[in-house]
Amino acid sequence: MAVKMRLTRMGDKKSPFYRIVITDSRNARDGAYIDKVGHYNPTTNPAEIVIDEVKAKNWLSKGVQPTETVKNLLVNKGIIEKSNKLSPSRTKVRKSK
Repeated sequence: MAVKMRLTRMGDKKSPFYRIVITDSRNARDGAYIDKVGHYNPTTNPAEIVIDEVKAKNWLSKGVQPTETVKNLLVNKGIIEKSNKLSPSRTKVRKSK
């Protein structure tokens, strides 16, 4: 079972806020989840980010993989350190002749 830490969308049309949840990667975006770790509201200025640090670190130690967006939120809150490693490019590199 591939377990992920990702965002699930809540709120009305054009005024979203997100919960940061632990879920099986095969579940729907807004489907059932295992645990709620925090929430993120991008509509406020500045954006409101609330994460339970103990729960997040516990799940990360168990091998949960955060999505790119959640990883950036965790770095902003200081829960994990920013990786020096560059993410792989998404485009194919053409071989020169």
